[in-house]
This record gives sequence, structure tokens and C-alpha cells, in this order.
Amino acid sequence: MSDALKHECGIALIRLLKPLEYYKKKYGSAFYGVNKMYLMMEKQHNRGQDGAGFASIKLDVKPGERYISRVRSIAQQPIQDIFAQINERINEELTNHPKYQDNVALQKQHIPYIGEVLLGHVRYGTFGKNSVESVHPFLRQNNWMHRNLIVAGNFNMTNVNELFDNLIEIGQHPKEKADTVTVMEKIGHFLDDAVAKIYRDLKKEGYNKNECSPLIAERLKVGKILKRAAKNWDGGYAMAGLLGHGDSFVLRDPSGIRPAYYYKDDEIVVVASERPVIQTVFNVPFDEVKELDPGHAIITKKSGETKIKKILEPLERKACSFERVYFSRGSDAEIYQERKMLGRLLMPKVLEAINDDTKNSVFSYIPNTAETSFYGMIETVEEHLNEKKTKQILKGNGKMSAERVTEILSERPRIEKIAIKDVKLRTFITEDSSRDDLVAHVYDVTYGVIKPTDNLVIIDDSIVRGTTLKKSIIKMMDRLSPKKIVVVSSAPQIRYPDCYGIDMANLETLIAFRAALELLKDHNQYDIVESVYHKCIQQVNMKDKNVVNYVKEIYDNFTDEQISDKISTLLSDEDVNAEVKIIFQPVANLHKACPKNLGDWYFTGNYPTPGGNRVVNKAFINFYEGNKERAY
Repeated sequence: MSDALKHECGIALIRLLKPLEYYKKKYGSAFYGVNKMYLMMEKQHNRGQDGAGFASIKLDVKPGERYISRVRSIAQQPIQDIFAQINERINEELTNHPKYQDNVALQKQHIPYIGEVLLGHVRYGTFGKNSVESVHPFLRQNNWMHRNLIVAGNFNMTNVNELFDNLIEIGQHPKEKADTVTVMEKIGHFLDDAVAKIYRDLKKEGYNKNECSPLIAERLKVGKILKRAAKNWDGGYAMAGLLGHGDSFVLRDPSGIRPAYYYKDDEIVVVASERPVIQTVFNVPFDEVKELDPGHAIITKKSGETKIKKILEPLERKACSFERVYFSRGSDAEIYQERKMLGRLLMPKVLEAINDDTKNSVFSYIPNTAETSFYGMIETVEEHLNEKKTKQILKGNGKMSAERVTEILSERPRIEKIAIKDVKLRTFITEDSSRDDLVAHVYDVTYGVIKPTDNLVIIDDSIVRGTTLKKSIIKMMDRLSPKKIVVVSSAPQIRYPDCYGIDMANLETLIAFRAALELLKDHNQYDIVESVYHKCIQQVNMKDKNVVNYVKEIYDNFTDEQISDKISTLLSDEDVNAEVKIIFQPVANLHKACPKNLGDWYFTGNYPTPGGNRVVNKAFINFYEGNKERAY
């Protein structure tokens, strides 16, 4: 994606089902779980580079021995920093105590981080806060082993204020109004409640305090706790948690907005945000890694018993389509094919834009995640050329010369590596004109491959704000002196803010929204903006379920093509000589290419949860009033 966009997070959970001695014997190390967690987090570093965290729990430790370890980092390379710290501590213990070297029991007793239950997290800070205190996993401590709670997730709640107020109503005093803290305290409240109730029941049955502890672990119903805690959550989430005595869970939201995949055999239970992570790290085939169903949780008890339980009634599936277009790694077998299809489906519009002149057109992509869509686009160009070649040869009725046949067959799509992302340039000068000149050089270009008669076709994953396109890419492309620059987005026009984890909180930064506003001015219809504002204001105190997304009216009077053409104008400065054409994927084609991920609210405004309409409402009010605050 040419526009920098912070997004998502990645979770990784490992539960070892055998004693640590088993892994030492089979794999040569009792640190098997820690090593695998490192790989799982590295394989998901694309999902978050602002911070990373790791937590582990040791099972069946004696009183007085530490059983929870946690380390978090916001270093420039946080995953490496975490595991450097872990490795340093492990090596220090092994060096200072040689008797630990081949004794797994002593390693478990004395060395931190080694354990049977492990949780990892990589983070993008969508709210701009990036202190280590904002990094997952979060820990809720208690002297009762069962009441210790560790939480990490890939999520954003739209109704944090409501959830915060709920906590106050039940007598809590949360330390801050952040969704992670709020969610953790909500789970923690019902965990405390469940533990206390089981304890009372056991006392009535005649058990003493010491005897109660293992029985509480057996009787604790994690599914019931989650059902009570998540009852009023509104958002997209894949929420992972560990309980101090060894239970673990991952819960997915009822619409399936945020992804979660799992694998289980007789040695491990593992959960991650992406399927290929599990496939690669544990060397298992595609069909053995399952997707966690929306509204369900995978729960592993301390005993090792693992069940998939329905926690919340599943809603219409609206899995995030941006996962397929851009966020997830393209190494997933399904995502790879979907991205190729996105490229293929764009070709009719591209051919129309270049007047079917493939001979005088050069095709390229903006590195690097658009490469797969580019392959799909080029395959379609080749098919189109083969049809043209066949028709030309058949026209000759067998009388065409060998030279002419060779000439016809020699035509191929012209593919070049045009855009090259340069080293990250730091805009250390605050003066706008100076900053713009530096930003313009973020990309470099390949000279000598474009003729003045050529069309230059560049595919990108998506166009969000258009800033990099306008200030850098299009200007750099224009230096090559093409006749026409066609920028193709494999995703549709992004018209609305996201509120489920992607860092798109404002409307006015979206190029599609700005284009619609300009069209309203051009057509003397700008009064619609004030009308929408008043409709939004009237809904401020309504319940979320009754709020309507009136921001759609900003776009209603214009076709997709009109908005695309206006975007083309906005992204092309007067000093750009080439004609600029921007092409977007139609929403219908997105659904055709990604049939399992139909969450398209950023394109259509059809939010999967009631809180989404309230967020877009707030975003529009902020825009109209000139308020730079976030909408959630």
C-alpha cells in the first residue's frame, strides 16, 4: 500500500499438552514452546511493529515459586528485543547453575519464561499511544492463582464508554478508559465472581481452603465467564487470555471481523491471527488448520481438555476484506488466489483506459504487497493478447508469411520494475514546502524504459489518503514522460472510517470523501453537507441500534466513475504533464474475489455492528465542526 496505514495486531497462543520433559526428549530442548513462539511472532511481524509482548504460565508449581512471566517492548525491533531479553536471562541461569543444563525440573522451577502456556502479541498503536504500558499482554494480578488473568487481543471496541460505565456500576474503579483495560476488567469481574461462588459451594461440601484450590480449577467454566463478560461488547475482536492456574482461551467476535485460526494434535494447541503462520512454524498442511467460527471460543482447560464453545450467537459473517487485500501475508493459499483474482477482475477497466493499446503500455506495481494482484492482471493481459493473436493469424487463412506470424506471436505484455521505494527519508524540516520536496523522493523510478507514446499502468493495493501518490509516485512517474499514467487500486474506494482496528478514524483524510465534497461544490449541492450534519447531531443521544449512517448521502448523487475521475483530478498537480487516470475495484468484484470475507464497511458504509454507525456519525460531526479528535 502506497499510503502508510497502521492496522491490526497479531496474536499467538501455544498450549503444550505434554510435560516439558517430552519436548526435551523429542526436540532436544525444554524451551520448545518459547522457540516456537518466537517464530510465530516473527511470522506475524507484518501485523504490528510498534510493540510486542510475551507471557507464559508454568503449571503445577509449588507455593512461593513464580509461575507467571511477562516481558514487553517498544524497541525499534520489539520482537527481537523481547527474545534477546529472554535468551539472555535463560543463558545467565544456565551459566550460573550448570546443574540446570539437563534437568528439566530445575529449569522449570528456576528459569523464567519456560512454561506450558504461552501468549504472544504484536501491536500497532492505532491510538498513537506507544508507551510500554500500552503493549499487550495485560496482566491482572491476584494472590489467588485462579484470579490471575493475562489478556492480549487483536481488537477495537466501539462502545468503550458504555463498558467503562458498566464497570463503575458494579463498583469497580478502572485505572483508565482504554478498551484493553476495560475488557480485561470485565472478564476479571466475572472470573472473580465465578471463583468466589465455586469456593462457597466447596466450603458447603466440607472441603478445607487448601483442598479447594485444585477443585476450583476443575469446576471453573471459562465459557460461562466469557459469555457474561462479552454480552455487551460491540466491536471486532480476537481475544486471547490465560488464567493463572493454566486455563486458556481465544474468543472471536460474532461477525468474524477479526481473524483467528487454530490447530490441535496430541502435543499442542496453537492459535494465531493467520493460517500460514501455523502451517509454517509447525509444518502442518492447509486443511488441518481450522478457522475459529464467529462468536466461538477455543478453550483449553488446565487438564489439557480442549473444546470449541459457542459464546455469543453468530451474526451475519462480515470478516474484514482488508485482511485479504492487504493486511494478511499473501502466503496463505486462499489469499494468494484471491489477490490474483482482484488483479484479473480489474483488466476490463484497464484495457478501456488504455484504448486496448497493449503494445504501447507498460505494466508495473507499487511494491510490495500489490505484486500478487499484478500477477493476476498480467495473466489476463496475456490471455487477451493470445485471443488477439489467434484472430490475426486465422484472418490470414494460412497465407501469412512466417515473418508476419513471428511478428504477431512476439507481442507480449511489457512488464517493468518502475517504482522503487527508497530508504526511509526523514522529514526533519517542518516547513511545508521543504517537507513536500522530501516526501516526493520516497520513491525512485527506473529510467529509460518508457517512451513518450506509452501508457504507464501501475497497480496498488488500495488508495486511502492519496498523499504518497500525489506528492511522490505520480510526480516521479511523470518524470519518465509517459503519455498517460493509469493508477489501479485492487480495492474499492475507501469512503468511511474504520472502527474495528484499522487506523482510519477521520473522514476528511480519505481521498474519496474529499472528492465527493468537491463534486458537491461543482454541482451546487454542498447544502447536503449541512443537512447530513444536522441528521448526525439529532442522533447523538440515540441508542446505537437506532443510529442510521446518513453520511452515505454525501456519495448518493454520484457514480463510482464520477468520484474516481474527481480523485484523478485531485491527485494530479498542474505541473504533471501526463494524463492521470485512477481506477478502483468495484465492490461487487471484491465480493467475487473474496467470497468468504464480505466485511466491506470502509467501502460501503454498511457497518456490521451498531457501534459502527455511531462512529461514522461522530466522524462526520468532527469533520463539520473542524474537530481533529478521533471518532472512537
